[in-house]
Amino acid sequence: MTMDLSDVALFCSIVTTGSLSAAGRLSGHSPMAVSRRLAGLEAELGVRLLHRTTRAVALTTDGETFLPFARAMLEAREAAAALFVERHEGLSGVLRVTAPNRIGRALVVPLAVRLMAENPLLQVDLTFSDSIVDIVASGIDVALRVATLQTSDLVAVRLADNPRILCAAPSYLAARGSPQRLAEIDDHACLTLHAMDAWPFRRDGRPFTKRVGGRLAANSVDAVREACLAGAGLALLTYWDVAQDLADGTLVALNLTETEPELLAIWAVLPTRQHLPARVRHFLDALKAELGAAPAVSSEGA
Repeated sequence: MTMDLSDVALFCSIVTTGSLSAAGRLSGHSPMAVSRRLAGLEAELGVRLLHRTTRAVALTTDGETFLPFARAMLEAREAAAALFVERHEGLSGVLRVTAPNRIGRALVVPLAVRLMAENPLLQVDLTFSDSIVDIVASGIDVALRVATLQTSDLVAVRLADNPRILCAAPSYLAARGSPQRLAEIDDHACLTLHAMDAWPFRRDGRPFTKRVGGRLAANSVDAVREACLAGAGLALLTYWDVAQDLADGTLVALNLTETEPELLAIWAVLPTRQHLPARVRHFLDALKAELGAAPAVSSEGA
């Protein structure tokens, strides 16, 4: 069996894009040529990989079995090629990263710029969104996430703590005072995210939630942060959402007696752990170093 890896790549592209014509557009082939090459791959394997109609394709049972092997072959080829290019010319290829908006701008953009300056053949494609992106369908190499992770077939690597910070602008605290105990939050305006009107805390090592209310709720971390900076109320955001604001003094971290916000972490989510391209490994190593250099947070009332 002399399997053509370009046919294997075409099969994976069909699965990812959902159609022969879309895969053809990406590869520069006509739908007829894509169909012919897929048929050749199926004939070589002796199985049917895809059910196909005029409108859609779907994996057969044999196709589902073959798909992870196909992706592993392509990853191995890319890793081998990248290894030798890296030795002579530095990192190369396209590094595709997705991250939440604030973390993306605060961490990923400066790091990407630095890596590109150090590696002239490296390209970077960034997608910033506070929603979860399907990294397999989108061809993403690394997804940075701070949410509690759900069980999946993806690989998750813990990079660093990302503490939640209860914070407010100095102007708000001057007008309304600083809460010292959790119960006092009821007397304050709280700025909330749509999916988080119950804030998570810990007391004596035990997690619990506190339902909060206020006049502003948003689906965007940036919107909550901007309202907080404007003195509209208290916000519970993560360290990397407000790190620069805390350093500048435009926001103040608050410390409550006997209660602390529930801890979060920054995770790197990968489609696979096998045959990671050098550019992905270097990005993760550089990101860990950047996160490890973060300063400690000082809190009012600590």
